[in-house]
Amino acid sequence: MKAKMKLNFGDIVEIVDDSLNNEEILQKAISLKPWRKGPFKINDLLIDSEWRSNVKFNLLKDHLGCIENKVVADIGCNNGYYMFRMLDFKPTKIVGFDPSKRCYEQFQFLNSLFKTNIDFELLGVADVPNYKHKFDVIFCLGVIYHRSDPVQMLKQIKQSLNKDGVVFLDTIYIENEQPFALVPDTSYAKMSNVYFIPTISALKNWCKKANFKDFEVLTTCKTTIEEQRKTEWIDGFSLEDFLADDDFTKEGYPAPKRVYVKLKV
Repeated sequence: MKAKMKLNFGDIVEIVDDSLNNEEILQKAISLKPWRKGPFKINDLLIDSEWRSNVKFNLLKDHLGCIENKVVADIGCNNGYYMFRMLDFKPTKIVGFDPSKRCYEQFQFLNSLFKTNIDFELLGVADVPNYKHKFDVIFCLGVIYHRSDPVQMLKQIKQSLNKDGVVFLDTIYIENEQPFALVPDTSYAKMSNVYFIPTISALKNWCKKANFKDFEVLTTCKTTIEEQRKTEWIDGFSLEDFLADDDFTKEGYPAPKRVYVKLKV
C-alpha cells in the first residue's frame, strides 16, 4: 500500500505520514531538546515548544500578502517555524539565517520530513549583507535587543534589501513617550544577552538613523505565560520563573511587552 502523507502549515505545523517510524521520530525529537519555537506535530507526536510561536505569527499574517512571489529572509530563524508558516503565502524563495547549531539540527530534522525548498544558513545578521543575493522582504523577530549596536544591525538589514524592500521587525519595548532605552544591568528576565530595550520613539529614531524611510507600528502586545511557558520539551525555566509579578521582572524591570513594526527603504 502506498504511504499516505499530509502536510499542514497551520498554527501547529504538522505532518501525517504513515511511512514514518514513530518511535525513531520520538527519540530523535527528544535528542534535539530544548525546543524553543513551535508547535510541531509529527503523526501523534506533539512537540509542545516553549513558545507558542503561532501567537506571534498570527499577529503578522494579515500583513504578509507582500511576500507572494518575493525572495524572503528570516534573520534569527531558530528552527524554521515562521518560515514553514510563510509557505502558505507563496514566496519565490525563503532563506533562514541563524548561527545556532541546535536550531540548524532541528530545522534539518523537520525539513527532512516536510521536504520544502527552504534554505538554512548557519550565519548571523552581520553576514547577510554579503550573502550571494539580496532580499525583497526580511523578517527579524526577537533579535535587535540581543545586539550591542542596534543601529548597525538595522543598517546591515537595509544593505541586504533589494529596491523597495520591506522589513518586519519586533522587539521588547518599554512604555514612555520619550526616545529612551533601558540598559539592563546583568540580565533582563534572566536573559544575560539583552543590551537595549527601547521605547517606540527610540526604536523609530534608530530606524531613521539606519535610513529607513517608513516606520509603521503594526501592533503591540504583552508577552504572557500563555505564549511562553515551560513544557516537557525544554530543560530549565521559562517566563513565569523570570517575573516577579504581572508587571515586573525578577530584576525589577518592566515585564516584557512587544512592538511589531514594518519598515520600508
